[in-house]
Amino acid sequence: MQSGIYVALSSQMALAKRLTTIADNVANAGTVGFRATGVKFEDVVSGLGDKSVAFASAGNTYLSAQTGSMRETGSPFDFAIKGDAWFAFESPQGPVMTRDGRFTMLETGDLVTLEGYPVLDAGSAPIQLDAQGGPPEAGADGTLRQDGRLMAAIGLFQFQPGLDFTRYGNSGVVPFGMPEPVLDRIDAGVTQGFVEDSNVNPVLEITRLIQVQRAFEHVSALIRDSEQALDQAISTLGPR
Repeated sequence: MQSGIYVALSSQMALAKRLTTIADNVANAGTVGFRATGVKFEDVVSGLGDKSVAFASAGNTYLSAQTGSMRETGSPFDFAIKGDAWFAFESPQGPVMTRDGRFTMLETGDLVTLEGYPVLDAGSAPIQLDAQGGPPEAGADGTLRQDGRLMAAIGLFQFQPGLDFTRYGNSGVVPFGMPEPVLDRIDAGVTQGFVEDSNVNPVLEITRLIQVQRAFEHVSALIRDSEQALDQAISTLGPR
């Protein structure tokens, strides 16, 4: 009976983690470049043979690979990625990968994120534009031109977040080392004047949230009933 309580507790911990990720997804349904978080669970078996007991693992988080919809903004400093690639910017903690292509140009000509972090080129160097050259024109390969002059190129990088990744802000992901740049590929490019919206389906996530909440309440009721049965057995069979 006690092992049943432990199994239920492990299930409750797993459901709590899933609730957290779903709530985060719903909260970021309107965040540009946001990729939804999922959780993978596995059975953890303790003991052998007839005495074995299967517990729910704590779960590993992963990012959904589904691309969000592209939305036109018309801004020359907004960029969306076509294909499987990521932008990169330099944060105080090092390089960060993102699908949020909302950039701006400082008075110094530096191309930066909305938070002021330098956007990186394919060589992982900050992008420098002509401060007097006006808004750049971007090619499909990410090259940036001002007044017809080639000034720089936005870096696109191959990146797979993997399990138990670390987010930076809402749309950023911290890589382990610097990912490889995307070079000479026709299946990945840049579209100017567009941004990629969150890939979260709010209706689907809220439905999942309700299902997980109900499952959590059901497991809580099972634990409560098990504890009451155990207390009753101890009272009935214990010394008088």
